[in-house]
Amino acid sequence: MIRINQLKLPIGHTTAALEKKIQKALYLQNQHFTYQIRRQSLDARHKEDKKFVYTIDVKTDNENRILKKVHDKNITLTNEKAYCFPKPGPAPLHSRPVIVGSGPAGLMCAWYLAKAGFAPLLLERGEEAYLRQQKVEAFWKNGVLDPDSNVQFGEGGAGTFSDGKLNTLVKDTFGRNQEVLKRFVEAGAGEEILYQQKPHLGTDMLVGIVENLRNQIQEMGGTVRFNAKVTDLIFEQDKLQAVKVNDQEVIPAQICVLAIGHSARDTFGMLYEKELYMESKSFAVGLRIQHPQSMINQALYGEAENPILGPASYKVTHTCDNQRGVYSFCMCPGGYVVNASSEEQMLAVNGMSYQARDSENANSAIIVTVSPDDFPGNDPMAGIRFQRDLERKAWEAGKGKVPVQLFEDYQKHQESTSFGQVKPCICGAYTLTDVRKILPEEIGDSIEEGILAFGKRLPGFDRPDALLCGIESRTSSPVRIVRDKELEGSKKGIYPCGEGAGYAGGITSAAMDGLKVAEAIARKYSIPSSDADKNS
Repeated sequence: MIRINQLKLPIGHTTAALEKKIQKALYLQNQHFTYQIRRQSLDARHKEDKKFVYTIDVKTDNENRILKKVHDKNITLTNEKAYCFPKPGPAPLHSRPVIVGSGPAGLMCAWYLAKAGFAPLLLERGEEAYLRQQKVEAFWKNGVLDPDSNVQFGEGGAGTFSDGKLNTLVKDTFGRNQEVLKRFVEAGAGEEILYQQKPHLGTDMLVGIVENLRNQIQEMGGTVRFNAKVTDLIFEQDKLQAVKVNDQEVIPAQICVLAIGHSARDTFGMLYEKELYMESKSFAVGLRIQHPQSMINQALYGEAENPILGPASYKVTHTCDNQRGVYSFCMCPGGYVVNASSEEQMLAVNGMSYQARDSENANSAIIVTVSPDDFPGNDPMAGIRFQRDLERKAWEAGKGKVPVQLFEDYQKHQESTSFGQVKPCICGAYTLTDVRKILPEEIGDSIEEGILAFGKRLPGFDRPDALLCGIESRTSSPVRIVRDKELEGSKKGIYPCGEGAGYAGGITSAAMDGLKVAEAIARKYSIPSSDADKNS
């Protein structure tokens, strides 16, 4: 197979133009060939001449002979190795694996274990995706929160109510990235996610995709249960014996995968009491900022709208005078700021886009890294207490509604009383107030300095009427559940997994970690007998 890198075409090109470019690059003339797009990125440095840049894999006859004619360092032979899930290991497994949490990590772990014949039991504290969606939309409308079924908890995990970004910075030498993306495609996603530089699935798409993954798991012999919160783990000599569900039902378990997500604070508390070894870790906090999407398009594309490219996205970073880093996170083109709370009298926000990304505003989190040195206490729960303190202040600032402030008022430390030209795109009730008072002084100052610096790179980013909403406190898990080289925790049979355990940061990386944990279990254990704990 021949790989062509750096193949460039105008963004409005046709399929025929792409094929002609491949023929020309390889001197194929009338020779038959097939090809696959491996990557598509955008080069918008010259806004009047924007181009797509491709990596293409080509199959044809006499490939070595063709390469002898081609003298281009961007054209080489390639032999990409297909992903291979391991065969079952020798250790006896007397009960089916239990997986806690149906976010990307839990779903992928369950999918691959089910495919391999392990018949896993997947337990989710929240509801099915379609019921969860109804509950979330009702919360945004009437403010009545269900602590177990909300933006953070339920089928699909926190990523279901997000922009559904699928890009990841995880280095992947095992083919897990493409393997995970293939699972999404087979569950209903478009094939373009396999090669786009910044693929995404909107919330409206994700609901159906996670339901399809669940159905596939069940068809392959797995079991999925909702409204099934794991409230206790039962050990004997530091070896897992059972899991307790809803404080009542005891399910025998030799293996428990903890794919609990970054917001399962009550579960983290239970694990801490059980003396499962955890560490406090750095994360980031800040605010969501909203601008007109047309302004972002103009800054990045040189035009207010481009039907081929869709809404533009950005990534900005800045090191402040106080040496803190401030940066954009989870940027949502054509998206909404959403009330993402999961505990009573606490308020957190997140960003979300639908597949069309067609709201008037762009939004992203502008966040500052905080480390264990920034929050009091030496125990692993210190970061959670820090998050909760900020979320209580946000709830009080907005009196239960999402607090909003114009940037010019943020700079003046004063409450906003009216909107400018930027109108809020927010899911959930909101109110104008003083958002800055929620933040510790150094973080608040860092965000101001960062926005002013970003305005020098993206014209209008620091406009006076840009909207700030808070608090963005769930950027990643505040703890890491430590695991060994075989991915097992400090107690036998516990497999920490995904974003909540501190090993991922986003849908794709969490799904890849779920696959990685499934591999570790399959590599070690044999398939349980067909009647193992079928009553659970």
